[in-house]
Amino acid sequence: MPILNRAAELQDEVTEWRRYIHSRPELLFAVENTAAFVAEKLKSFGVDEVVTGIGRTGVVGLIRGQGGSDRTIGLRADMDALPLDEITGKPWASTTPGKMHACGHDGHTAMLLGAARYLAETRHFTGNVAVIFQPAEEGGGGGRLMVQDGLMERFAIQEVYGMHNMPGLPVGKFAIRKGPIMAATDEFTITIKGRGGHAAQPHRTIDPIAIGAQVVGNLQQVASRIVDPLHSVVVSVTKFNAGFAHNVIPNEAVLAGTVRTLSSDVRDLAEKRIGEIARGIAAAHGAEAVIAYNRNYPVTSNHAAETDHAIKVAGDISGPDNVDTDTAPMMGGEDFSYMLNARPGAFIFMGNGDTAGLHNPAYDFNDEAIAHGISYWVRLAEARLSE
Repeated sequence: MPILNRAAELQDEVTEWRRYIHSRPELLFAVENTAAFVAEKLKSFGVDEVVTGIGRTGVVGLIRGQGGSDRTIGLRADMDALPLDEITGKPWASTTPGKMHACGHDGHTAMLLGAARYLAETRHFTGNVAVIFQPAEEGGGGGRLMVQDGLMERFAIQEVYGMHNMPGLPVGKFAIRKGPIMAATDEFTITIKGRGGHAAQPHRTIDPIAIGAQVVGNLQQVASRIVDPLHSVVVSVTKFNAGFAHNVIPNEAVLAGTVRTLSSDVRDLAEKRIGEIARGIAAAHGAEAVIAYNRNYPVTSNHAAETDHAIKVAGDISGPDNVDTDTAPMMGGEDFSYMLNARPGAFIFMGNGDTAGLHNPAYDFNDEAIAHGISYWVRLAEARLSE
């Protein structure tokens, strides 16, 4: 089956919504204007129940189908932007300095609104569809807060599905896999406490910069020598702050970075060995290493049966040959993981074509993908609620 005729008819209108949202980006939980836009649209479509303020600024619309089934599936889109200055120069570019939709959440929101409109018009399903509009995916953990706010229980959601655009994948193609598809995203800060002094008398100091440099080098052993090479791990030191003058060795040096893993065992091992390496090297030189380790988003892991459902629907829209069913996992993170930990479901990538990459100031969502995204959401809802 190709894309839905009605989805193609809605393309221009949904594009207008997308560009409106794009021009007015908001960060993290401060998505009040976007959430209000979403809620107003859902009400205008005749969505049966529109609830705001879930997960602080999240919005959920409940669309009831035909018949008496109480089965409910959730479809989720994210609403927040990134702290970047846009350089696209397009007429719908960000009007707010320092903020832009550089990850396509404007497109995700607009496509799910288009699907909500179609589903509210037709209601060719039994049971209920919960359309979920989430704040603060970009580092704020909005998915976690929505789950903690009782999202799944309040709307009796039994399955939940997410979607993200993928630059480089042609429009009309999809990519998915069973099991881990995106990584856990942990963060660490290591403070090396030494003893400062005159740079011309290093023997009278315990140099935290020299010790920190050894820590940076040895942390690479986690990936190269500690974790099984058949398993995935990334340890990147992204900050190294120390010192204030050319002739002074400081008392402290601070390192920080990120750890990406695809399994709980490797996640535990990486955290353990990072601490041991930093403390051991510091102690060998008479210094102290203080480690702050923050477990951020968990692994985004697709459930097997729900992934099969998603594959079939994507294949119905684009043809089986246009669905990569064993795409390589990405080491980026996604807080849809919290929803997949709460309920079975699947996360799929949709082609955005030959565009700039995500989180790039030259990125823009490809409006040619809109009809494909609407069609996926609609067919998925109808298929899962027709059994």
